[in-house]
Amino acid sequence: MGRECRRVMVAYLVMATLGMAEPHAAAPLLVRDLENRAVDPLQSDAAVTATALVFVSVDCPISNRYAPDIRRLIDTFTEKGVRFWLVYPNPAESAGAIRKHLAAYSYPNRALRDPQHQLARVAQITVTPEAAVFTRAGALAYHGRIDDRIVELGRERPTPTTHDLAQALATVLSGKPVSPASTQAFGCFVADFK
Repeated sequence: MGRECRRVMVAYLVMATLGMAEPHAAAPLLVRDLENRAVDPLQSDAAVTATALVFVSVDCPISNRYAPDIRRLIDTFTEKGVRFWLVYPNPAESAGAIRKHLAAYSYPNRALRDPQHQLARVAQITVTPEAAVFTRAGALAYHGRIDDRIVELGRERPTPTTHDLAQALATVLSGKPVSPASTQAFGCFVADFK
């Protein structure tokens, strides 16, 4: 292997490690929005530096308590180049119920249904609320809790001491790898997870 070829491979490996390399071409990951249109939430866009998928549920009290925090994150990071999607993974939640939920919690109307758990698998989530951050290239940079307010099921801090999702987003925006790249989330288990 020639010197130039080795340099290109080393550069690619460094970029892949940082989540900046173009992943191998794969079929689009299509899920449905509330209008039943096919959407690839990880589709690359020059204006988007990162994509955040926040998995929520209509009936999960822990997920619903996080609504103000999620809205603040959306308000703060959207203007910095992060595309947010609220993802509803529970098959029993209809588009109508999700629309009512979005209105009740003053969420933006940017939601996806994931009843087949395609996004849940790619994002490696199992509960709501839980988040995943993907780089522009579609690499999973972080998955886990929004913050450390919930210590374990039934035990909660008055205020969080670590804002994991905000830190992960800031780190991805700076072009660095997230550490830790995964945290334990506590919440309501995703129904019928396969």
